[in-house]
Amino acid sequence: MNQQVNRVFTELEMDARPDNIYIQTIGEVLNAADLVGLPHRLQLILAQPKNEVMVHFPVQMDNGEFKLFKGYRVQHNNVLGPYKGGIRYHHEVSLDHVKALAALMTIKCALNQLPLGGAKGGVKVDPRSLSHDELMRLTRRFTSALGENIGPDYDIPAPDVGTNAQVMAWMADTYMNLCEPSKRQGGEGVVTGKPLEFGGSEGREKATGQGLVYILDELLDELGLDVSQISYSIIGYGNVGSWTARLLKQRGAKLQAVLDHTGAIRSDKEIDTFALATYVAQTGGVGGYPEADKVSAKDFYETPVDVFIPAALEQMIVPEVASRLQCKVVVEGANAPTTPAADRVLAERGIPVLPAVLCNSGGVTVSYFEWKQNRQAETWQLNTVDNELKRVMVSAAERVKMAAKRFKCDLRTAAYCAALERVGAVYQLRGIFP
Repeated sequence: MNQQVNRVFTELEMDARPDNIYIQTIGEVLNAADLVGLPHRLQLILAQPKNEVMVHFPVQMDNGEFKLFKGYRVQHNNVLGPYKGGIRYHHEVSLDHVKALAALMTIKCALNQLPLGGAKGGVKVDPRSLSHDELMRLTRRFTSALGENIGPDYDIPAPDVGTNAQVMAWMADTYMNLCEPSKRQGGEGVVTGKPLEFGGSEGREKATGQGLVYILDELLDELGLDVSQISYSIIGYGNVGSWTARLLKQRGAKLQAVLDHTGAIRSDKEIDTFALATYVAQTGGVGGYPEADKVSAKDFYETPVDVFIPAALEQMIVPEVASRLQCKVVVEGANAPTTPAADRVLAERGIPVLPAVLCNSGGVTVSYFEWKQNRQAETWQLNTVDNELKRVMVSAAERVKMAAKRFKCDLRTAAYCAALERVGAVYQLRGIFP
């Protein structure tokens, strides 16, 4: 971290532990802010979220007993528009994780020039341990606990790890039943990622994977790779990983290996991405997939491929993993999957990284489209959604390439620079009240 970053952390009395995900994330953001000449006062504002909401709420379980759960909603910045960001159900959800993801949402929205700010939320729970009815009651109780901290004109949640369209439908329904009668019309716009029958958008389910593939179409050629000829491996075969793989299959790319929480598999020929998606939907993971070989995590990471795609959780690519990878480029499908120390290892090895704030921003972009459709009482066809998504993703990629040339930096720093220039320009116009 440079002197200016340390100055911000010291002034705000932040505990700058290098292994803390929020410190890592904000440290990289502030490095870019210093590079683009963002004023010190704005660096202070961006170094901490505007609001941090923590709630504890009881839920009745199927056996009649009550359990107390902890939930979060962090609203990082809304200078560009209403807060926007996912809701995560995971047993490792923590305040610093949510804060880091909220800050990255600010960057994503600014980079893609969406009229939205950054937020994130979550509940510390293993959703797999809950029944259908318990999950519904938890979701409704959490939404109730959040109260007026969310709303279609203020803060719009979306799905994330451990949540889906059904969870969003419960959230929207709960909000609409609790809000003032005058706000119920159009209240389904309080969340995105909803089922199609309840105000959802065509293309939302595949949006993150689709956006990532558009970025590969745009950038791989400059790295000497043809997307129709590449081999690749993936961490995670949930929504992002499976859609990315299925869409890449349509372009001719070959999936060689997959790792998730149930194990690792590899094929020297090719893994059928559609058959694997069906298997995972039935079993919950890739472990035991009969049409590929079971391998160790070490063997998975050392599989020779053109493209390596971490599409699961944060901080999975640590220096030891980065030193093992046998790939030509890392493409981040998950949020913050690579630690700064691992970034340095990859840079030393000459392996470029296409950053998550660019590659996985298709999700929030189509979420914006859904929110816009809800507000305007419109329904877009799939080709309209895909064409608009491609336009936004290609434009964002161009901004990142231009920033990398102007500031002579890596693509991650360039993405932050391009986003922060927009944030800084809006602050310059709006000023700081009063």
